[in-house]
Amino acid sequence: MVIKTTEQYCGLHPTKDQYQTLFIHPLLRDYGLTHAAPWRLMRDSFQFHNFQFAKTMASRNPDYNFSAIEPKWQSYWEQNRVFEVTEDPSKPKFYLLDMFPYPSGAGLHAGHTENYTASDILDRARRAQGFNVLHPMGWDAFGLPAEQYAIKTGTHPAQTTHKNIDQFRAQIKRLGVAIDWSREINTTDPHYFKWTQWIFLQLFKHGLAYVDERPVNWCPQLGTVLANEEVIDGKSEVGGFPVERRALRQWVLRITAYADKLLAGLSKVNWPESTKAQQTNWIGRSTGATLEFAVADSNLTFEVFTTRPDTLFGATYVVLAPEHPLVATITTAEKKADVDAYVQAAARKSDLDRTDLAKDKTGVFTGAFAINPVNGARIPVWIADYVLTGYGTGAIMAVPAHDTRDYEFARKFEIPIIRVISASADGSDEAALPYTGDGFMVNSGSYNGLPVAEGKKKIVADLANHGKGRETVNFRLRDWLFSRQRYWGEPFPIIWVDETAYRAAKNAKGAIADGLPPDPVTYCDENGKHWFAIPLTPAQLPLCLPDVKDYKPSGDAQSPLANATEWVSVWINIRTGETTPGSGPKPEGEDWHAGSRETNTMPQWAGSCWYYLRYCDPLNPDALIDPAKERYWQVPDFYIGGAEHAVLHLLYARFWHIFLHEIGVVSTPEPFARLFHQGIILGELEYTLFLDKNGQEVSLDAIEDPDHWDGSTRKLNEDEVEKSRDAKGDVYMFKGKPGIRVDARAFKMSKSRGNVVNPDDYIRSYGADSLRVYEMFMGPLADMKPWSSRGIEGPHRFLRKVWRLFIDRDGNLSPSIQAGSEEQPDIESLLHQTIQKVTSDIDSLSYNTAISQLMILVNTLQKAPSIARSTAKALVQMLAPFAPHMAEELWELLGEAPSVAYAPWPVADPAKIQSRSEKIIFQVNGKVRGEAEFAPGAAEEEVKAVAFAQDRMKPHLEGKTIVKIIFVPGKILNLVVR
Repeated sequence: MVIKTTEQYCGLHPTKDQYQTLFIHPLLRDYGLTHAAPWRLMRDSFQFHNFQFAKTMASRNPDYNFSAIEPKWQSYWEQNRVFEVTEDPSKPKFYLLDMFPYPSGAGLHAGHTENYTASDILDRARRAQGFNVLHPMGWDAFGLPAEQYAIKTGTHPAQTTHKNIDQFRAQIKRLGVAIDWSREINTTDPHYFKWTQWIFLQLFKHGLAYVDERPVNWCPQLGTVLANEEVIDGKSEVGGFPVERRALRQWVLRITAYADKLLAGLSKVNWPESTKAQQTNWIGRSTGATLEFAVADSNLTFEVFTTRPDTLFGATYVVLAPEHPLVATITTAEKKADVDAYVQAAARKSDLDRTDLAKDKTGVFTGAFAINPVNGARIPVWIADYVLTGYGTGAIMAVPAHDTRDYEFARKFEIPIIRVISASADGSDEAALPYTGDGFMVNSGSYNGLPVAEGKKKIVADLANHGKGRETVNFRLRDWLFSRQRYWGEPFPIIWVDETAYRAAKNAKGAIADGLPPDPVTYCDENGKHWFAIPLTPAQLPLCLPDVKDYKPSGDAQSPLANATEWVSVWINIRTGETTPGSGPKPEGEDWHAGSRETNTMPQWAGSCWYYLRYCDPLNPDALIDPAKERYWQVPDFYIGGAEHAVLHLLYARFWHIFLHEIGVVSTPEPFARLFHQGIILGELEYTLFLDKNGQEVSLDAIEDPDHWDGSTRKLNEDEVEKSRDAKGDVYMFKGKPGIRVDARAFKMSKSRGNVVNPDDYIRSYGADSLRVYEMFMGPLADMKPWSSRGIEGPHRFLRKVWRLFIDRDGNLSPSIQAGSEEQPDIESLLHQTIQKVTSDIDSLSYNTAISQLMILVNTLQKAPSIARSTAKALVQMLAPFAPHMAEELWELLGEAPSVAYAPWPVADPAKIQSRSEKIIFQVNGKVRGEAEFAPGAAEEEVKAVAFAQDRMKPHLEGKTIVKIIFVPGKILNLVVR
């Protein structure tokens, strides 16, 4: 039985000594193997014998026996550490990275295999082209799913996590991805998250981490805080219980301090323009004005930010967020009940629900009025849930004539609408409202006739002179909420102390004082007492999670760690940072003070913000990354992953990297040089036949909205459907029923639909190479594509065709492959065309067309009486990135030493690409009647002479008059006769 310590449950990889004392079976000790590495001996022994057996089985089989070939070469790669790399200044480096996977219990799906195959093809091509390729893998293993499983089953999250990682790792190896497994990292490993905590301490020291009360989704029934995506229509996704908004103490990172730098850095990276645009819009830099509105009949004021001060004369009402601090104060007595009810209803909605542009606009009049600062008009103050306290000032001025949302709200609640912008200077252009275009100011007093741009500047300047406004640069970006009320996450290296201890720490000039920010980070508890944050010192890292028995939240919106009182309560030496359990007596000396550990944990994003750096130096105990290794590998040259991370992971990682660059940890200003988003693989097409109320088939063309069909439907299988095409694309008809078109749609893979594709099933039936080729052949890599269980059969037949090209009936190398022979000119030309195209297509990630070109070459070689060995080698080398297992096997059969992964990539010779002959088709009245080969550039007269002399052509020309000759050089000769 294996006994694991609490520290190992935190994710610590056991050392060799720990393996020997904890993991070695007693029988091995009896045989005196305790001083070796028995687990490695057993592994290597098994793999060696398995490799030898597989080698015999694979090489002597005339059929394409992928079941023997693939394990054989996977074992070879692992035993010989084929893909492990070190820094090598003599080679150009190429750092290739897949987005950090979360190891879920479901294992890999078809989307993962598309991603990893795509990057692996580029990896193998660059390796063969002489690059020193770093292609690592690791696990983003903290997070909610493992904790939820722990709550349900009582299983420690570490056990679930490591089980899932083992499954993921095995699946990736079965796919044949060229990973340097010696660099594997895991965010739950204390050796890793020690440095995540260290980065947080640097952010804290530089004043970029603070504490604030922020609204969160609280479910009283579940006793936990929920993420926005876990709340649907104001209820918990699990159980359907009511969710309310509750203000809770949270750690926040000051990402807004880097807003301008994040915008500027986008010009330095080779990223999809759509992703750059998403980040630009998310950061949302806008220049406008902050205006001060007074509350009528009071001395209260509130601020509004607007990018359209030119429309201020058209502001006919203002809207406050339901949580705005003024709401309770300004609401009149007769409106209090309505306002209170609305505020409570808004608290039960997520921010996503509240800002949905498609939802019906709701709001309540507070009974109060504000004073428009530009003309003194009294305008009503409303509250509405589409205004959020976390965005802008939590208040907006509403100009219904020139804003679509405001217009809909005003129409619904019968609020005045005043046009103040016209397309023409004299106001004669009465464009339909809401008018959101440019133009001139109207109905705006002394500003009438001014162009919008000039009017903005003048109004702001005038308001500023009267102390009622100022020009402001605003950002849509908000500071990053960086804490979770969860157990399974990185602990914050923070201890809360009273003011006396904080002042003592600051004045002590010790290790703690060195890590304090310029201004103290504090919060006030429910009893009115202020607490001050002091950091652990780097020497105290990593701070591991305690081993707890209950993973449920504490019941008062606090993390489960709040229940681990033995871990939370400490005595801390405010000079050195040393800690001892608070349950013990206070240590001697005036430097010891009582403190409490932070019980929130970091979000899952924390570990994925910087993992690409740790791959370069994964075992370094003394630094996040060695400077020399950082300068060599720098950042990933190619980064592939889903577009859904555009404004989350990618933005957060850029923030951390820019910060680390500023404090001298990294030498580059941006983390990812080139970014690519692969498309989503959907489930298989689902076919739906529509039936009317009488059970009669109805064609899809006759249905206005298939999603809201009031008749019935019937699911069809693929055999009941016929595919055709029209001007709009593919059309699917009910077989045997002309004119009845059916709905054919592919949906995102999900367990609930039962359409998830498990790659292991296809690897067992067709092999990993067939799966790889199929997924790359489905279409452009960036496109969204439906899966087809039958689609893999074509790529599998292609690989079997390649196998038969090389292997004879006795399982030996085919005698048609001849060493030392010169290649036929046409085949040599096609070979170099293929080298050129495959090389170019791999560079541009056009893998589907590269495979098409390889298919053309293979089809041609099949018809050739013999093949030069040099041609066969080049074909195997080009096939290797796509089907690496088969390529290794064929490379060995050609007598070459493995691994083909490092064989120099073939280079196209431009002189040989031009064919030494051209096939010209002979047509008579547009119908093919013959053909012949000619030297490139053959003249029309020469071609006609051959055509007229051909026996196949004579019957179609005798007794006919040639009325027209159409000659396309190198292509066709068409004779029009009558």
